[in-house]
Formats: sequence, structure tokens, C-alpha cells
Amino acid sequence: MCGVIGITNFNKKRFSGDVIARALDHMRERGNGLGSGYAGYGIYPDNPDDWCLHIFFNSENSRLKTEDYFDQNYGVAKKEPIPTKFIEKITNPPLIWRYFLKSCEKSEDAIFSSVMKINTEIPGAFVVSSGKNMGVFKGVGFPHEISEFYDIKRYKAYTWIAHNRFPTNTPGWWGGAHPFGLLDFSLVHNGEISSYGINKRYLESYGYKLTLQTDSEAILYLWDLLLKRHKLPIPLAAAAMAPTHWEEIDDMNKKDKELFTAIRMTYASCLINGPSALILGFEGGMLGLNDRIKLRPLVAARSRNYGYISSEESGITAVSEEKLDEVFHPAAGEPIVFRLKK
Repeated sequence: MCGVIGITNFNKKRFSGDVIARALDHMRERGNGLGSGYAGYGIYPDNPDDWCLHIFFNSENSRLKTEDYFDQNYGVAKKEPIPTKFIEKITNPPLIWRYFLKSCEKSEDAIFSSVMKINTEIPGAFVVSSGKNMGVFKGVGFPHEISEFYDIKRYKAYTWIAHNRFPTNTPGWWGGAHPFGLLDFSLVHNGEISSYGINKRYLESYGYKLTLQTDSEAILYLWDLLLKRHKLPIPLAAAAMAPTHWEEIDDMNKKDKELFTAIRMTYASCLINGPSALILGFEGGMLGLNDRIKLRPLVAARSRNYGYISSEESGITAVSEEKLDEVFHPAAGEPIVFRLKK
């Protein structure tokens, strides 16, 4: 189950969160009310260069400890509770705050270290997102409940990704809802991976701390590792996570055969084993990827100004105001990438 959808405007024109909320709610039956969420890029035009951390707190004590850490290590440009509304069916939400940290003082590596430290060393604090001019809004509830809770229509973004959750063997809790965020990456995922243990151990060897009790967190960190740290191009990062079958590699020319053999051998611990369909948002657009035998649905579409990736075509057609020039289904293990023109 689970429903995923992403919409990006190629010209970086921002559009209302109401669009992505309606698209996700059109696939409401793909979830069971135990998690929904949205990630938007371009939502903070007044603080575009500051690191923005959205954080869940289980208590005031957790919040005060986190703020003390920020005061000692960062210049805080702004801090405030994220505005929410009372929704009858949403009970016991955490304290939800955002912090704008001055980017001139700290690098990506410093923010990464701070995210891992807060998640592991400050009890009851969970960093939801940590990029620039973007943020994640998520919680336990159906799509329309979470969109109303955060009043998603108040925000405008040039890229939105969203998720409607149907958890199977992991708990339905606020931190485990999707999207997951790290720096400028955000991820929504439909599936269940049996390789979580191997992926987790591999990521921990590079300093990642997995604390959110879900396999999807590992997938997000694998993208960060392969794209940011190892600087692989997207097709090779995708080939590491959804590897080309050996019989296909055997039929390649010598150069490609050597390359894809090396990817499989070097990044064996990055293989995502099991049914999987995901959308990754990033500053320059978004991408979608299926597992290598396509056990979860994923469809893409393009119009003059927009790119779409979704679990269902109906989620796209429900909100597209332009004629769709192309609707297509990516092959198993084939990344579909929509990049911004700017």
C-alpha cells in the first residue's frame, strides 16, 4: 500500500500546498491513518540562506536542551513554534518547532553532525528536516487531517513531495511518518526492505545514526551518502540501490560491464532488497525509483511546466491544470529524474 506523489515546476515557480494536498488525498485509500506528510522546497523566501530545522519534541525539557545546544554552537536567526490547527482526530501531537540557523557560520557537515547528535543524545528530540528554504510537515493521521493540521495551503513551493502511510511491521508514530529529511534531501517511500540490517550497519560505518524505527530512513541516508559524499551521478547511485541483474551485465559491452560490475561489488551493502517505490526531493528537482523487479507501482507524467511522479495516475490527473504531454511508467530499477531549468 502507501501512496507517494511528487510535483515540481520546471521554472521554479512556487504553487500552493493545496495542490499536493488534494493530489495525495485523492489516494486516501492507500493509507490507514497512521501517517501522512508533505515536504516543500522554496517555502521560506524570507530566510532562503539559513539552515531551517523542523524538530519534534516530546517535552519542554527536550526543547530547552536543544535550544541550549543551538545557543552554544550556532547563531539563531529565528525560532518559533510551527503553526498548527486543532483537528479533533489528531491527538497527542508533539511540540513542533522550527529554527533558522545562520548558514554563514556552519557547513553541511556541521549540520549533519548536529542532526545526528540531537537525534541520539537529546532524549525526546527528533529532527524532521534540516535543509535550506525547505521543510517537512508530517504526523499521524490521514492526508486531509495532516494538511489541515499544518494548514499546508498557507505554504508555496516549487517542488512538493507527499506520502500517505500504511505501516506494516514498523510503528505508526510521528517521527516514523514520511517524508524523511536530511539537508536538502527529502524522501517518501512505499515498500518494505529486507536489507535494512545490512544497510544500517553500512551507514553507521560512515557516521549515520538511524533512530526513527523505519527502513525508509536508511534509504534516505543511502542517497545522501552516494550522491553527496561519494558524488556518484544519479544513474550509478540508482544502480547501487537497485542493481542491474548479473545476466544483463554479462550482455553489456566491455566498458559498461566493468563499470556495473564494480558498482555491484563496491556497493553491495547499498542494495535495497524488497518491494520499493520512492520519490526523492532535492533542491534541483525530484527523482523516482522502483525496485529492480517493480513490485510497487510508480507512474510519471510531464506537461509544459510540470513534472509528476505518483503511485497512481489518478493522483496526477486530479490536480494537473495543463495538458499532460507524456504519461509513462519507468522500468524496474530505472530512475526517472525531473530537473529544474534554473
